[in-house]
This record gives sequence, C-alpha cells and structure tokens, in this order.
Amino acid sequence: QVQLVESGGGLVQPGGSLRLSCAASGSISSRYVMGWYRQAPGKQRELVAIVTYESVTNYADSVKGRFTISRDNAKNTVYLQMNSLKHEDTAVYYCNAKDQWRGMDSWGKGTLVTVSS
Repeated sequence: QVQLVESGGGLVQPGGSLRLSCAASGSISSRYVMGWYRQAPGKQRELVAIVTYESVTNYADSVKGRFTISRDNAKNTVYLQMNSLKHEDTAVYYCNAKDQWRGMDSWGKGTLVTVSS
C-alpha cells in the first residue's frame, strides 16, 4: 500500500479556487487508479474524480466543468484544481489510491475545504 498525504485545503469564498495536492510515498504506477473523494458533514463519502495512469478521467456530475484532476507520475503526485467553488463543495477531501492488482484501497487523512463568505 502507498501512503498518501493531502495538502492545499483551506477557507475560500464562493466563486474562488483552490488546488489540492496528494503526495504518494511510493510509485503510483499503472496499477493504481488515483482519485479524490469528499465527505460533507452528516453525509456519506462520495466520489469527486478519478484519473488513470494514462490520464483518463471521470468526474461526478456535480463538479464537471469546475474541477480538474491530474497526476504527475514522475512526482508521484495527484492534483485537484477546483474552480468556481460553491458552498456545497465544503467537505473534507480525501485522496485515494486504488490498487487494481490487489483490489485494495489506500486513503489519506484528508484536507478540509470550506467555502464561505
């Protein structure tokens, strides 16, 4: 399993932008699909976006056109660029590494994003 550490969360006004980063302790090789999930207060954790080693991406409908996920395989880092943020984007954002060979998930501890005026 890889160790994941998220950074970049914080307080931002509606309409603003943030960029989250997720640094992996080891190589995020082609066996890993990387993703960002979020959990708002009182709600279940939900998928935000995923990216394959070949940079094929998929997004939740709620963030399409506003968020962009990317990965730098050489730096073992995954990013989430969040634009046009809304109040409802407020949540703890978690980085995930899904090992397709072993069927195992690794999670970071999360970073809090608060969208408020």
